[in-house]
Amino acid sequence: MTPLTIANKYDVFDKTAANYVALSPLSFLLRTAKVFPQREAVVYGNRVYTWAQVYRRCRRLASALSKRGISRGDTVAVVATNTPEMIEAHFGIAMAGGVLNAINVRLEADTIAYILEQGEARVLITDTGFAETITAALVKLGRQDILVVDIVDEQADDNKTRLGSLDYEALLAEGDPEFDWSLPADEWDALSLNYTSGTSGRPKGVVYHHRGSYLMTLGTIADWHLPAHPKYLYTVPLFHCNGWGHAWTMTALAGTIICCRAVTAAAIYQAIAEQDVTHFGGAPIVLAMILNASEADRMPIRRPVEIMTAGAPPPTAILEGIEGLGFNVTQVYGLTETYGHTVMCTWNEDWDALPFADRAVIKARQGVAMTVTDSLRVVALETGEDVAEDGKQIGELMIRGNTLMKGYLKDPQATVKAFSGGWFRTGDLGVVHPGGYVEIKDRLKDIIISGGENISSVEIENVLHHHPAVSLAAVVAKPDEKWGEIPCAFIELKENINVNKEEIIAFCKQHLAGFKRPKEIVFCEIPKTATGKIQKHELRKMLLKV
Repeated sequence: MTPLTIANKYDVFDKTAANYVALSPLSFLLRTAKVFPQREAVVYGNRVYTWAQVYRRCRRLASALSKRGISRGDTVAVVATNTPEMIEAHFGIAMAGGVLNAINVRLEADTIAYILEQGEARVLITDTGFAETITAALVKLGRQDILVVDIVDEQADDNKTRLGSLDYEALLAEGDPEFDWSLPADEWDALSLNYTSGTSGRPKGVVYHHRGSYLMTLGTIADWHLPAHPKYLYTVPLFHCNGWGHAWTMTALAGTIICCRAVTAAAIYQAIAEQDVTHFGGAPIVLAMILNASEADRMPIRRPVEIMTAGAPPPTAILEGIEGLGFNVTQVYGLTETYGHTVMCTWNEDWDALPFADRAVIKARQGVAMTVTDSLRVVALETGEDVAEDGKQIGELMIRGNTLMKGYLKDPQATVKAFSGGWFRTGDLGVVHPGGYVEIKDRLKDIIISGGENISSVEIENVLHHHPAVSLAAVVAKPDEKWGEIPCAFIELKENINVNKEEIIAFCKQHLAGFKRPKEIVFCEIPKTATGKIQKHELRKMLLKV
C-alpha cells in the first residue's frame, strides 16, 4: 500500500462557502456602504452622493439591466466622461453579471461601431455630449436590437439631443435599490472589456477578470501608501484601463471621488483648493499643463498633493518643476493589457538626501514590479537573456503576474503570441539600473537607428524639455538616404514665447552627442490621445509633408 505523502495530506481539503469567496472589486462597495454610509463618495459640480446613495444607485442600475435581459457575459458599452454615471457603471453592470465596455470618447464613428459590433454590446449608455459621433456610429453599426440610454449632463456641450428611448435616470427608476445581487461564481469571469489604441490597425479587445481588478486595487493601496478616506480627483479617463482601477481603489478606502469632465489646469487647481484634493493621476502632459498654467489659473497648494503619472517617461525638467510647486510625483508604468500600472518607482528613503535634480532623475524611472506583479524582466533582443543591471544595455520589458488580461477578445492567435514563453512581451525597450529599477527608453517601434546606432527618442525628448521655451516635445525617426534614419523633433512652445530652429539645435549641441541631435525641428501642436499620450504615428504621417 502506497504511504500517504505530505503533498496528499494537504490536498484533502475542499473549498467551501466558508473559506473561499471569489475575489471581486464589487465586494469593496458592499463593505464601504455598510461601514461608511454617510461619507461623501462622489462629487460632481452640484451633485454629491454618499456611499449609501452610490450603492443604492448601483443596485438600481444592476436591477434595471437585469430586467432588460443583461446577465453573465453580456456586454454593456458606455461612452462617457468622468461623471457619476461612469463610476456607477463600474459596479452596477458587473452586479448584473454583465461586462463593462468603456469606450474612448475621442474615437471616430467607424471605430466605435467596430467596437460595439466586436464586443456584441447589448446596451449602449452614452453621454449626449457625443451625440453627433454616436449617431454616425449607430448608423454604421446598423443594428436595431441595441438599447440606447442617454446620459444627460448639464456640463455637456450638447445636453438636448436624445438618441435613446430613455435617459439614464429613467433607467435607474426601473431598478430596485434593494436588488439582490451576488459576486461572480468564478473570479476568472470577465469584468470589463477595454480596447487598445489601435495605432497599427483595428484596436484589440482586452478582457479583464474580477480577480485581477481586486488584486490591482490592493496593490495600488499598498504600493502608493494610500491612507484611509483620500480625496481623489479623477483626471485619468475612466475609459482608459478603467481609469487605472482607481474607482475601485477609492471605494475600498471609502474615499471621495471628485469627478472631472474637462481636464484643464484651472479645473485641477480649483479642485485642489475647493475640494481639498489629496491624490490624482495623469499622463506627463497633465503635469506639463499644471506647470505651465497661467497665473490666473493657479491657486495656492496648501499641502503636498500626490500625483501618479504614467503614459510616457516624464521629462526630468517637468518632474523638477512640478515638485517645486508642492506636488509629489510617483512614476508608474503599464499597458491596457496589464490593467494599467504594474510597475512603480517605489521610493527608497535613502534617496531623500540626494540633490533635487538627482531625485528627479530617479523618479523618471518606471521602477520595479508592484506588490501584486509576480515579476518582470528586461531581455536582450539578440539573445533573450536578461540584460545587465548597468543602466546601459537595452532590452525588451517582459511581465508576468495576476494583473494581466485574460486575453484578446476573439483573437486567439494574438493571445497565444502575447503570452508565448510564459511572459507578456510589452514591446517597450528599457534598461535596468542597479537595484532592479527599470527605465523605459523607447517603444520597440520608436527606436531610431541612424548609421547603425540605436538612438532613444526619449533621451532626446528629455533634453528638449529642459529648454525654457519648450512646453512639449516628441521625437520620431525620419527616413534618410545617407543615415537610414535621422531624429526629427516636433515641438510645442510655451505660450507667448518664441524661439527658432537654430536656437533649439544649438541647445541640443550642449547636451547630446552629434549622432543623437535632432537634424530637423518642426514647431506645431503635437497630436495626443484622450489620455494625453503623444500620437507618434500621426507625427510620422506629418513627416511626409515636411
